[in-house]
Amino acid sequence: MRARGQRNTAVKQRRQIGFTLIETMIAIVVLSIGVLGLAAMLADGLAYMSMSEYDYIAQEKASEAIESIYTARNLGQATWGTICNVGSTVCANGIFLTGAQTLCDPGPDGIVDTADDFSGTTCSVQADAVLLPGSGGTYSSSPQRIPLSTYNFQRTITVAAVTGNANLRTITVLITYKAARFSRSYQMVTTISNFS
Repeated sequence: MRARGQRNTAVKQRRQIGFTLIETMIAIVVLSIGVLGLAAMLADGLAYMSMSEYDYIAQEKASEAIESIYTARNLGQATWGTICNVGSTVCANGIFLTGAQTLCDPGPDGIVDTADDFSGTTCSVQADAVLLPGSGGTYSSSPQRIPLSTYNFQRTITVAAVTGNANLRTITVLITYKAARFSRSYQMVTTISNFS
């Protein structure tokens, strides 16, 4: 009898040494989920880092639009009666198109997002672009143009009246774009007066 009891104890001890196959598989699944989570965070981080370039372009394009409006007012290319959106109640002869527009180089009037920039829904001059150095490594030797429409850049200029002051208007420039799987936007708001 004693031999039989000792043998059962020995078998039980042997079974509890090491890991079972199920324990190992569960550990691998848990570890895989953790590694995949880290990989997803790394991918999102890299995508966000690459968007800083587009964020900078959006800021500059918003500033460029506002600067072109101020310059047009100061040089007399746009009068106070035209610095508003087409069909707006702010003024009767608005020159800025309503809604989101593809970024185009300015037309003959030198002001962005006006009717002379477009032929229907396409740019009448040239799509606004980022310039990269040419084959010689310089910008003077035929730079490469990458249109901003490649990244779905669009600009919306909205001009609104300031309540209680007929000589002051608010200009809002909204730049929207898509970088990787993220849709982003940048908004710049300023005021402009009737006096230069």
